[in-house]
Order: sequence, then C-alpha cells, then structure tokens
Amino acid sequence: MNAIGKAVWFIESHFARDISLEDIAETAGLSRYHLSRVFGLTTGRSISGYIRARRLSASAAALADGAPSILAVALDAGYNSHEAFTRAFRDHFGVTPEEVRNRRHIGDLDLMEPIRMDTAPLTKLEEPRFETTPAMLMAGLQQTYDYGGNAGIPSQWQQFNAYFGEIPGQAGNVAYGICTQEEGQDASFQYMTAVEVRGTDGLPAGFQCLKLPAQTYAVFAHRGHIADIQATSHAIFTDWLPSSGYKHTGFPDLMERYDERFDPQTGRGLTEIWIPVTN
Repeated sequence: MNAIGKAVWFIESHFARDISLEDIAETAGLSRYHLSRVFGLTTGRSISGYIRARRLSASAAALADGAPSILAVALDAGYNSHEAFTRAFRDHFGVTPEEVRNRRHIGDLDLMEPIRMDTAPLTKLEEPRFETTPAMLMAGLQQTYDYGGNAGIPSQWQQFNAYFGEIPGQAGNVAYGICTQEEGQDASFQYMTAVEVRGTDGLPAGFQCLKLPAQTYAVFAHRGHIADIQATSHAIFTDWLPSSGYKHTGFPDLMERYDERFDPQTGRGLTEIWIPVTN
C-alpha cells in the first residue's frame, strides 16, 4: 500500500474521533508538509475537506435513521454547538439537519463516499537526473485552484502563451508551470505559468514574480500527452520519493519545464517535472 493509501486507511479508521495531520502523516510515513500536498495532488481533495465531508455524510445517515438528538450528532461530528453544526451541514448539503431527520432519506444528498485508491500499477518512471541550479527569478500569470478544481489551467496557459517570447527580460525560450502552496493551507494551491526573467522592469499588467532559491532538483521525464502528467506526478510522490532516501525541500511543490521538445499545439512531447530535494 502506498503512502496515500495508508493515509486514506487511517482516516477511514479514525475520522469519527479527533485526528490530527501529525497522526495521519506518521501512518503514511510522510512529513505533514509533504502529506498535505501529495494528498491533494493524488485525490483532488484536501485532507481537512475530506475528513469534514466524511463526518457530515456519516451525520446525515444517522439523522435519516432518526437520531433523537441533533446535538449529540453534532458533537460526534466534532462540532461544539447545534448552531455550528447546522450551519456547516446546510452549507455542505443545502438542507438542515432537521429536514433530513424529518424526511428520513438521504438519496438526493451529495454524500462523500470513502476514497477508493486506484489499484492499477503506477506509471513506470524513468530514472531521474539531478540538477543544481542558482536562484531563479520567475515571472508570469498566477491563479489559485482548489484541488480537484484545476480545469482552468489549460486556459491559463492559453492566456500566458500570448505573451511568451515577448516578455521584457525573458531569459531563454523555456516555459514553466510552477505549483506552490501556502503554509497551513491544504485546500488549494497556486499555479504559475512563467518564464525566467533577468529583472522585473516592464512586465505586463497582471504578471507576478516568484524567486526560487538555489537548490537541487530531481528531474523526471513525462512523455506523451500533457493531460496525463498527473499520473507521472502521482508516481513520483507516492512511489519514488518515499523510497528514494531524498526529502522534498518544500518550495516549490513541483515545477513543470517546457522546452522545444514539447509541442503546445498538440499537447504532446517531452515535459520535465522538477522536484526540489535534499538528502
């Protein structure tokens, strides 16, 4: 069972009581920082959001069975008051706990079922090479996406490609897709479509800058269509990294590198995935 499978097993075995990110990370064999990011990349959901949805779904089932005390159901779900529980329940399902208990069915509710981890073999990775780079100044367009809600990334690339090659101070002819996440935030991530630049003067309106430190990267090849790149990232984080002896340094989460070997018209070719590591 891979690291995320272990995390899902632990959550499913313990979500009815208080569990911490530390508890889950220890079972998965990953750091808290790494776990929160890999869980989102792998399942399309944040850990906190998944646990909350599983608890509310269990609460809905208990209410439909006629639970006599809504407050008791609220406390079992980790809420300290009837009001807080009702607000969260209504926000999630669009109905109140009282309505569900009165009507005695949950067939129309969007319940969170347990994540079933894909048992198909992971993508076979080529052996990575390692690159040590100086600090790099990146500039481009950045958007925030919820895990599982990243369908806007191709459109972001389309918008960015209108500037590519004419960005003031652009260094080289390489584009980057850079994933980052704020400390303590496990529900969303930032994705930047960017190039390396020599300075910030004259950048187009709406562009943001990001300085990457000097560090070492493990560099993996993704071949084929870009739509399948998540499978390669999944294999890196759930298989290669936990068993490699290397540690993820934390910033950025990962970096996609697109050079002349990738065809943006067809979405095919060679893409490199750069993961910052230390040993």
